[in-house]
Amino acid sequence: MADPSSYRPKPGQIPDSPGVYRFRDEHGRVIYVGKAKSLRSRLSSYFQDLAGLHPRTRTMVTTAASVEWTVVSTEVEALQLEYSWIKEYDPRFNVKYRDDKSYPSLAVTLGEEFPRVQVMRGPKKKGVRYFGPYAHAWAIRETVDLMLRVFPVRTCSAGVFKRSAQIGRPCLLGYIGKCSAPCVGRVSPEEHRELAEEFCDFMAGRTGAYIRRLERQMHDAAEEMEYEKAARLRDDIEALRRAMEKNAVVLADATDADLIAVAEDELEAAVQIFHVRGGRVRGQRGWVTDKVEAVDTAGLVEHALQQLYGEESGDAVPKEVLVPALPEPVEPVAQWLGERRGSRVDLRIPQRGDKKDLMATVQRNAQQALVLHKTKRASDLTTRSRALEEIAEALELDSAPLRIECFDISHLQGQDVVASMVVFEDGLARKGEYRRFQIKSFEGQDDVRSMHEVIGRRFRRYLQEKQKAGEWSEENAVEAAEEENGHAGPVEGRAGLMDDRSGPVDARAEDGRPKRFAYPPQLVVVDGGQPQVAAARRALDELGIDDVAVCGLAKRLEEVWLPGEDDPVVLPRTSEGLYLLQRVRDEAHRFAIAYQRSKRTKTLRAGPLDEVPGLGETRKKALLKHFGSVKRLRAATVEQLCEAPGIGRKTAETIAAALAAAAPPAPAVNTATGEIMEEAGE
Repeated sequence: MADPSSYRPKPGQIPDSPGVYRFRDEHGRVIYVGKAKSLRSRLSSYFQDLAGLHPRTRTMVTTAASVEWTVVSTEVEALQLEYSWIKEYDPRFNVKYRDDKSYPSLAVTLGEEFPRVQVMRGPKKKGVRYFGPYAHAWAIRETVDLMLRVFPVRTCSAGVFKRSAQIGRPCLLGYIGKCSAPCVGRVSPEEHRELAEEFCDFMAGRTGAYIRRLERQMHDAAEEMEYEKAARLRDDIEALRRAMEKNAVVLADATDADLIAVAEDELEAAVQIFHVRGGRVRGQRGWVTDKVEAVDTAGLVEHALQQLYGEESGDAVPKEVLVPALPEPVEPVAQWLGERRGSRVDLRIPQRGDKKDLMATVQRNAQQALVLHKTKRASDLTTRSRALEEIAEALELDSAPLRIECFDISHLQGQDVVASMVVFEDGLARKGEYRRFQIKSFEGQDDVRSMHEVIGRRFRRYLQEKQKAGEWSEENAVEAAEEENGHAGPVEGRAGLMDDRSGPVDARAEDGRPKRFAYPPQLVVVDGGQPQVAAARRALDELGIDDVAVCGLAKRLEEVWLPGEDDPVVLPRTSEGLYLLQRVRDEAHRFAIAYQRSKRTKTLRAGPLDEVPGLGETRKKALLKHFGSVKRLRAATVEQLCEAPGIGRKTAETIAAALAAAAPPAPAVNTATGEIMEEAGE
């Protein structure tokens, strides 16, 4: 690990001008490329106190051994140079999007003497016109099959084309009229290229003029009594319309636009792009990336724009690009896009109407892509095995922790304290064994004490199960029973055990003994740092359990804490073991928050309205719906209260008096999330 001060440039050495900089490691490899409006200001931010840096940034500057920069004249040049260097060096700490799957495109090889229409995947090639990408290859083939009737362009491979030219006979498509058969000279190279260019124009969205021209030709043929020609043109028009109907109109006025949406969490991000041409969705593609650098949504958008349009030009860059957040600053990016297109490009966030609605659809696709990516990653057996082995190695366990239980505490400013327990077996969630606990022995913001209680209750039940199974000595069973009797009753009576999906669960088997708690985990994970880990270990020691490992995952820096250790275990950022621990921790956090919010909804639904005499549930709901929250209800005058459905003058005066007498509560803070919570109905 290098000390950033060892390679920090001297004061005044860094110019105060736009430029691009590169961090290199001790072997001279470029590990990060960035651009800046002011190199001096940006680079100075990397050499501050390490404790003040983002964890990922801190890892980068301590991995680097040198930094260098190149001065440019404008921010647009900086953007272009940054993209070129990222493509050239592939630095490990830069965001790199990868396709979440292989999307096929419809390609026309205009660079060949006789252009060919085909389905293509992978990197784009020079001299090829692309349309899409599409979700499925069969959709492309169906569209092409309909259009070959009107645009009989070559679709055969080079081998088939050469063989037909040698024998002087076209392939089957040439005989049925779906190929103009340039291989045997039915059309000249110029005529075939004209067909290919008309095909491209139609696919690019210039459909209206072409169909109107065919309609005129059809009517002219009918007037001249060339009915066979008119019938053929009629069928051609119908085929083109069927091909167009495969893409519904989503934007009016034949809009050309690309819509980009981003779904992200702390670790990964997914990007979805919809290509709209002529008001219709002509293609879709998606990317996923690990967030290996400290980057926000605007930064992810800028990286996506660079990758999407970095090697494109002309019509490939649309007139309008809609994004969820604008890069900062936005002017150089918009200018760069305009230069690639050759005219102005409108880069903006949709605010209303059809474009905003379509952006919401793209956003849902991005969310689904992120969920699907995580599911695929979690369901891979090899990956899960590697993750469990990495956890065992990092925590110095004797074997891989096949059963992991994670606990989290949640409360609302010390009220309604609850806890969650989630179970992962072989790296997969076992939702049927999730449990949630209601802490009633005390109230207050004491996560450490709550963690101690929950761990004790869970494993006390485990010891009872061992006793019933005859695996415990009679002396230890009596001790466990005495401890449980002094701890406010059995766990089901206080925990409110619930399944995540199906509501209340009968936690007893047919013989009357509790189940599920009979299986001990190899590893207990707690959401928190050193204090929570110490509390969990103390609870296990008090019960004499020494064969269950304990660790904690601190969310801010993603550090793994072990009992009795002053320093945390730091797993590599790309470690599958860390990824699994984060999934387990996040699931416990989600489950705890869901339970706490359900309790809050029940207890805070009406608040001070419960004290108003003669006010029933119907009018309480009507008031909350009308004003939106108790906070707005308190601020309302008697006249405003009378405007609510079912509220008369006398009732309004009674409500106003009751609300005035009730002291407004302090802002509620959910310590599990750190967010300030509004009152019920807000």
